[in-house]
Amino acid sequence: MGKFLIIGLGNPGKIYKKTRHNTGFMILDNISKNHSFCFLKKKLGFISKFNYKEKIIFFLKPSTYINYSGKSVKYWMKKERILLENILVISDDIYLDLGTFRLKGKGGDGGHNGLKNIEKEIGTSHYARLRFGIKRNFEKKTDYVLGNWKNEELNFINPKLDIATKIVFSFIKDGLKNTMNMFNNQ
Repeated sequence: MGKFLIIGLGNPGKIYKKTRHNTGFMILDNISKNHSFCFLKKKLGFISKFNYKEKIIFFLKPSTYINYSGKSVKYWMKKERILLENILVISDDIYLDLGTFRLKGKGGDGGHNGLKNIEKEIGTSHYARLRFGIKRNFEKKTDYVLGNWKNEELNFINPKLDIATKIVFSFIKDGLKNTMNMFNNQ
């Protein structure tokens, strides 16, 4: 039975709940709503264990704040003995158009401090990542990513959360390459 760790990046706390930077948390919350499981506060994160097609999936929302997500990822990878090829990190991407996805098996951090910290903590950039586009016109990057979604943006992206859920379960069931072929051109 394989083990998987699916990490959604974001910041804990009510003040950040509806921000663009919490897209990873939003996607995991959507999965939990659709599959009726909840997150429990554990060491360095909010975690849930879920069985799917004879696999054990750990869904993780780090509680370390986004810029220090790597500490949580490293801890849970080691604690649950999860192989590098069985982790998927979900993050926002300010350079992708709003609502678009990009799934990759390795790569740079793209200026995302959460991805940068994960690479530092686990010692490699060779891990799967699902980036969700939040790009719009903005003047100051920090204010934009930490700003709340507008209602018209939420109306546009909420249906995309279901696509993200399909991507996550395809990654688990069909593997990275097959999932990239199915979803990267949408």
